Amino acid sequence: MDIKIKRVDKSLPLPEYKTQGSIAFDMYSREEMKIAPKSLALLPSNFIIKTPESHGLILSARSSLAKKKGLMLANGVGTIDRDYCGENDEILLSVYNFTDEEVVVEKGERIAQGMFMRIDNGNFVEVEKMEENDRGGFGSTGKF
Repeated sequence: MDIKIKRVDKSLPLPEYKTQGSIAFDMYSREEMKIAPKSLALLPSNFIIKTPESHGLILSARSSLAKKKGLMLANGVGTIDRDYCGENDEILLSVYNFTDEEVVVEKGERIAQGMFMRIDNGNFVEVEKMEENDRGGFGSTGKF
């Protein structure tokens, strides 16, 4: 599947799948940024991506982000809509510094990973009563 992409800064690489079995590609910080303790920052990713029809672009933190940098994606998981791909729609990575120290993110540092997922939009049909029996509510399938 061909993915249309624009780099804001061409000195940074295109995304790539690091291994043959990788399902996600790395997202970088286009700028060096200092993030104050207990604060949010928006890191420009350098990418404007046209997500293919019937797909969504899902962003998650790299597995080492919290341990190595003391950062986490502020919203846990990012969702990039298919129509967020205009000339100025650079993907921003919302990160939270949960440490008591300033964190420096270097230009070109890998922060998050992106994954294309097949998405089917549904048609909502309102009903007065659901046909299935109750499952038991939140946490009903066990303690762990």
